[in-house]
Amino acid sequence: QVQLVESGGGSAQAGGSLRLSCAASGYTFGSNCVVWFRQAPGKDREGVAAIYTGHGGAYYVDSVKGRFTISRDNAKNTVFLQMNSLKFMDSAMYYCAASIRGGCAGWDLPGFSLPYWGQGIQVTVSS
Repeated sequence: QVQLVESGGGSAQAGGSLRLSCAASGYTFGSNCVVWFRQAPGKDREGVAAIYTGHGGAYYVDSVKGRFTISRDNAKNTVFLQMNSLKFMDSAMYYCAASIRGGCAGWDLPGFSLPYWGQGIQVTVSS
């Protein structure tokens, strides 16, 4: 059974940092896509960052470029999202989602989805 578990959320002040983790069980990373999504109250879900766990290619939405870094540790079946220079607008519920295999084409398009999802974790940034 595939499971994704997020951790590391919480509260931070604007300008601060948080690091999210997405740990997978039930299968092995190494040739699949993992995407961090977020959804704020009253807003659509948006893809924030994606990584292909094979070659480690990383992709970001414009609003987080230069501030967020997505990375993976395939040995630990874990993907991280390092969030620096946090802004109030980053406050949302964050979800990681993953495929079993395949690339990340279209990850930033509206409605994009992957088969497996974590339960979500809250990030709150105070201004």
